[in-house]
Amino acid sequence: MSTYRIAVIGGDGTGPEVTAEAVKVMNAAAAKFGFKTDQVTFDFGGERYLRTGETLPDSAVEELRAFDAILLGAIGHPDVKPGILEKGILLKARFELDQYINLRPVKLYPGVATPLKDKGPEEIDYVVVRENTGDLYTGAGGFTMKGTPHETAIQTAMYTRFQVDRCLRYAFEYAHKYGKKARGRGKENTLGLVGKTNVLTYVYDLWERAFHEMGQKDYPDVRRDYYHVDACCMWMVKNPEWFDVLVTGNMFGDIITDLGAITQGGMGIAAGGNINPEGVSMFEPIGGSAPKYTGQGVINPLAAICAMQMMLQTLGQEAAAIKIEEAVKTVTSTKLKSLAAGRMGCSTSQVGDMVAELVAQ
Repeated sequence: MSTYRIAVIGGDGTGPEVTAEAVKVMNAAAAKFGFKTDQVTFDFGGERYLRTGETLPDSAVEELRAFDAILLGAIGHPDVKPGILEKGILLKARFELDQYINLRPVKLYPGVATPLKDKGPEEIDYVVVRENTGDLYTGAGGFTMKGTPHETAIQTAMYTRFQVDRCLRYAFEYAHKYGKKARGRGKENTLGLVGKTNVLTYVYDLWERAFHEMGQKDYPDVRRDYYHVDACCMWMVKNPEWFDVLVTGNMFGDIITDLGAITQGGMGIAAGGNINPEGVSMFEPIGGSAPKYTGQGVINPLAAICAMQMMLQTLGQEAAAIKIEEAVKTVTSTKLKSLAAGRMGCSTSQVGDMVAELVAQ
């Protein structure tokens, strides 16, 4: 029987509440599918920072390396200046643990409303693979003459061929394994590169050359497409059914995945994974900590449950992941009035109970 060591970081606001429901469903899946989880809880977040001045100490990073995966609730505290926790916990974990893939499914579940007219679950079903350690996020740059009329700010987008190749390799492998043909949804598996080769003629020239070289040599079964990022944003609204798997850099990926999230029903259902295929990965709901709802039991936990489902899939528990997703679909299509906090028609824990009971059946 497989045993997985899981670090659980509830974080701030409603983060611990939704994480508790994700753990509840994970425990039900473990009992059903014959694996075990050894869970250790950490208190990293705003309250700890206000109490100790610590965000994510180096010793904690080393401790997290020993786990099979990290389940994160949410980071963000109203009494902590924006950027401190995000950089000190989220970005530090991503960079120090080399979680170089940000995986973001964009999938509309039955019963969930989308702002896209005449689009449904058949049309909104694709995945974005975002490179997660390079680009403008590396912090290369700075100020000159700060505070003067001639102040200059520079922040540089940087990529190495190594970073690009490993991200593309993951994306091609993902398209080969989980693309529409592999899932019986289409005639071919397709990987689309999202860039801006007509303007960013250095960075995305590198991406495009590496994309075609790798695809021609190693993945002839995966069709290759290219989209300028601005056109991609339009088509995500007009023709989301065109997409299968998309791959892009860190900055563009940050933007288009939030656009994708709102088309799939909003932050209450969107989940993501920060993945190191050779190390420890971290999974989280995309929405924030929603501090105004803390302790009321009205927040939607489905995004956290879906993040946990992604975690189990990445750990190799495919059957459990499929069962959890089917349970979530049943809940969204038959049990909930809305995904919005306070308007679901049931409490946070009741949603977790419903999903867990369906998984256990």
